[in-house]
Amino acid sequence: MRSFGKWLGRILLILALAAGGLYAVKREEITRLLAVNSLFSEDKIIANFSNMDTLFLTAEIDKGDAPASPLPAAAPMDMPEGFDTWVQERTVTGMVVLKDGAVVHESYHQGTSAEDRKISWSVAKSYLSSLTGILVAEGLVELDAPVTQYAPILTGSAYEGVTVKNVLQMSSGVTFDEDYLDFNSDINRMGRVLALGGTLDGFAAGLTESFVAPGTQFQYVSIDTHVIGMVLRGATGRSIPDLLGEKIISKLGYEAAPYYVTDGEGVAFVLGGLNIRTRDYARFGQMILQEGVYDGAQVVPADWLADATVPSANTAAGKLHYGYQWWMPKDPRAGEFFGIGVYGQYIYINRAEGVVIAVNSADRRFKDGGVTDGNIALFREIAETAR
Repeated sequence: MRSFGKWLGRILLILALAAGGLYAVKREEITRLLAVNSLFSEDKIIANFSNMDTLFLTAEIDKGDAPASPLPAAAPMDMPEGFDTWVQERTVTGMVVLKDGAVVHESYHQGTSAEDRKISWSVAKSYLSSLTGILVAEGLVELDAPVTQYAPILTGSAYEGVTVKNVLQMSSGVTFDEDYLDFNSDINRMGRVLALGGTLDGFAAGLTESFVAPGTQFQYVSIDTHVIGMVLRGATGRSIPDLLGEKIISKLGYEAAPYYVTDGEGVAFVLGGLNIRTRDYARFGQMILQEGVYDGAQVVPADWLADATVPSANTAAGKLHYGYQWWMPKDPRAGEFFGIGVYGQYIYINRAEGVVIAVNSADRRFKDGGVTDGNIALFREIAETAR
């Protein structure tokens, strides 16, 4: 009996050591899984949105060696009535307003600062759109080519027969549940894959259902943007952080190097994992407002932006309009468009008024009726007030 007890003790010790070793190996994955499950909780969301690099795997983007491009300051503008209430109700954490390239308003809230690199969520899609335009102009990507030409792993998936233009317009027809508030939705399942070090390419290739033929109907599904990233990587043999750094970020004189959240293979979460200072979001917006020109250099082709920032997707009546990963209001006006991210991230551009508005938020009520319309109405009022 004593020998059995000694044997059992050794077995238990071995199991304990093995479990401890397994925990040590998996500790980071467990930590990331816990982080993604509480990412949007009321007591953590603000801090999380400014510190994504402490929660997930990341890849830094080279901002180049040039010093930060100065943003000139103009006389501060008077914000519209009700602005302070809006900031609190929408849990705004940072806002920069440029008029003719000069800062007329800059403020930070909820304990955040100008130095925070804040998550953009789907505003990142508009960055990827600009990178796509550059590669199209270089002849490396064709809009009418099937995505499987650049990403063969998608052969046999729901993306077979879908073109690059289809995914740019969110018109792939692929079935994908985008409900951030449903734990079992596709977007949240994808988040858990990200947290556990899985591969987003594999996730995309595993989608097999479509609800409509490609190109016939707009349906906002973020996985389409990941497929754009797959196309650009396949066309160049390079990573998105490398491409974005060389082609765009290094041209804009950013104050701090941005970073992407990545999956377990180091692949950037291009549909929403870009983290940048609010002032640097505004720099990007100013380049877009100037038809792709910054500091006298053409960064993004003007003809691409002309196509990307006007309604072209087959959106439903009475809804926001969509181009190539850019949004337009329900009543579109020439030169007015925006990138929008979940929980209240925006880069709003109004060429007629010469205004760029960059906003970061942690708005847990972003899906309440009328919130987006109200935000756009306020941005328009700010643009008109800044005259």
